Amino acid sequence: MALLADVVDTAATIAASSARNDKVAALSELLSATAIDEIPIVVALLTGEIRQGRIGVGWATIRDTEITPADEASLSVADVDLAMSELAAISGAGSKARRGERLSELLRAATSAEGEFLSVVLSGGLRQGALDGVMATAIAKAASVPVGAVRRAAMFSADLGETATIALTNGKPGLEAVGLKLGRGVQPMLAATATSVGEAMTELRGNDDSVEVSVQAKLDGIRLQVHRSGNDVWLYTRNLNDVTGRFPHLCDAVRALPGHSFVLDGELIGFSEDSPEMFQDTASTFSSGGGSERVELGLQFFDIIHSNGVDLMDEPLDVRLGHLANVVGQREIAGIVTADVAEAEAFRDQTLAAGHEGVMVKALDSAYAAGRRGKTWRKVKPVHTYDLVVLGAEWGHGRRTGWLSNLHLGARDGSEFVMVGKTFKGLTDELLKWQTEQLLEREDRREGITVFVTPELVVEIAVDGVQRSTTYPGGLALRFARVKQYRPDKSASEANTLADLHSLIG
Repeated sequence: MALLADVVDTAATIAASSARNDKVAALSELLSATAIDEIPIVVALLTGEIRQGRIGVGWATIRDTEITPADEASLSVADVDLAMSELAAISGAGSKARRGERLSELLRAATSAEGEFLSVVLSGGLRQGALDGVMATAIAKAASVPVGAVRRAAMFSADLGETATIALTNGKPGLEAVGLKLGRGVQPMLAATATSVGEAMTELRGNDDSVEVSVQAKLDGIRLQVHRSGNDVWLYTRNLNDVTGRFPHLCDAVRALPGHSFVLDGELIGFSEDSPEMFQDTASTFSSGGGSERVELGLQFFDIIHSNGVDLMDEPLDVRLGHLANVVGQREIAGIVTADVAEAEAFRDQTLAAGHEGVMVKALDSAYAAGRRGKTWRKVKPVHTYDLVVLGAEWGHGRRTGWLSNLHLGARDGSEFVMVGKTFKGLTDELLKWQTEQLLEREDRREGITVFVTPELVVEIAVDGVQRSTTYPGGLALRFARVKQYRPDKSASEANTLADLHSLIG
């Protein structure tokens, strides 16, 4: 029986180490000493995951839970997993109170160190280096198998815990037997970022300007993986959540495509009068379960990894694109193949003018590296920067405990400053320390975990865009906001205005 204390000790060892080999050794040692049926639980906890998915517990619930921790460690990882399952099952009237009671019961049985670890995992704040790459290497070490075999099996199973169990019970042959299975989601391939089309093309083809690349429109939609086997269809989101039952009309559209079996990678995007909708409108329609009078959800595809019984993941992109065209026809996302930077840039300009997010530049010889951020795919999209004023900040938790972290950001509106969003991204430890000192010097008042400050500090924020929102007084919200740098050379009166931000919406 694996104790939660052993997991917490291993997590502490990992957090204290900067050497990858030391992290791998600590994880491998714990995995080797864990019972097979508990391996998936341990892997999930150490990678900051909840096996049960969303269980209705966040930082606010944890913050409002007052308990006295246990003096001695007694919780097993199975106890924790059972508690998570019970929390996930709570619903209906009075669920918030009952969820709080069950959480309190769990935390009372935990020591102070265990309670802090669970709080960080539950709030999604585990940041200790024991993520998928390191864990895959540790699994390989514990099972004495090639790490490539672990990664490939995890790619197909989309479950590191399951992969670890296979590796430790059946070794390399068991891992090699794991393959693409229709109806089981595959981790999507991700893309690296480039600042321009020219940069992306240079990075992909080196010094040979004659090498052609694929340039595809990057739609601002919801990534969707589509599986079909005969009349059976499955729809998976980027995070491999099965949403098949919510969209029967999309399933019908997939059944209308030629071919009896395939796996497609694409985007679900809202259209209104043939124009693409903003992401928030697509997401809102998606959340409601289908189309509306104004917004109709449509499927478009950019890749195919299985077709009529043949796996295509290891085939080069130009081969896959040929199969894709045969299957999806007019539902293929617009793109060109070119060696000419000017032609690629012209296509980008046309794509942006059509209301899309940017372009994807891909090597034509690239395989589909599922679950990895491949260097052979580059996304290029405009990045906007704004000088905003810090209105306050929230105390951090987990590894940011003791520092003011999540910034409240404001834009100028006349002589006032109006809140337009929050961010904690882009902050180094050094910047967190400086930021905390500076904000406390400007403290005006406190409410809960938030310290409100005199609006003086200007910070340069990079965003991918803005969207309409009623969450903040400014009537909009920042998309993917991150801190670039503080601007001590600027006064608050020089910050960007609310109108500047609204101009992005049009």
